[in-house]
Amino acid sequence: MPQDAPPNGSAPGPAPQGPWSRVAGMQAKLHRWAAADPGRRFDDLFNLVHDPATLMVAFDRVAGDKGANTPGVDGVTAAWVEEQVGVPGFLDDLRAALKDGSFRPLPVRERLIPKPGGSGKLRKLGIPRIADRVVQAALKLVLEPLFEADFKPCSYGFRPKRRAQDAIAEIHPFGTHGYRWVLDADIEAAFDNVSHTAVMDRVRVRVKDKRCWRW
Repeated sequence: MPQDAPPNGSAPGPAPQGPWSRVAGMQAKLHRWAAADPGRRFDDLFNLVHDPATLMVAFDRVAGDKGANTPGVDGVTAAWVEEQVGVPGFLDDLRAALKDGSFRPLPVRERLIPKPGGSGKLRKLGIPRIADRVVQAALKLVLEPLFEADFKPCSYGFRPKRRAQDAIAEIHPFGTHGYRWVLDADIEAAFDNVSHTAVMDRVRVRVKDKRCWRW
């Protein structure tokens, strides 16, 4: 994540402006500090999570997602917030709840959707409410630069500014050096079976601020 890189998912353009610029600068600093000191544990990150610029960028990302008009258990959509409440007021209330510790995520709304591949099997999809999605997006904006610094250069899955095409381009030269085999492996129901405790232990290695993972 170079110093002038905009947040992952930002609108295209020559340079980020306003809240996007502020968040991009914050991300660049966090990434630089994390890369310079692999053993550093970061404290006082939650103030960055509920910073007005971070919440505005997080809302923009949620509102720009294809599921923005799919409500959670409270029936609220991003469009409803924009039209009925107003984004500034919505984010002010959310920021106040985060700052005073009264914010609590609601249960997700569950839906069954077909698994890809035409197998006929279904998988559960959890749909958080809009406010919870904004907080999740804000946390991602702050935490992602820290963990990006720890990933290996050969890792391409689910990372910002990296595509399957980039991985293909990296392995393509091996074909001219005698390599003829590709190993294709998958962990069955990985997200269903992953140890939540193990994941959170890895988060704590980098994040000292308990407010970022108390929920």
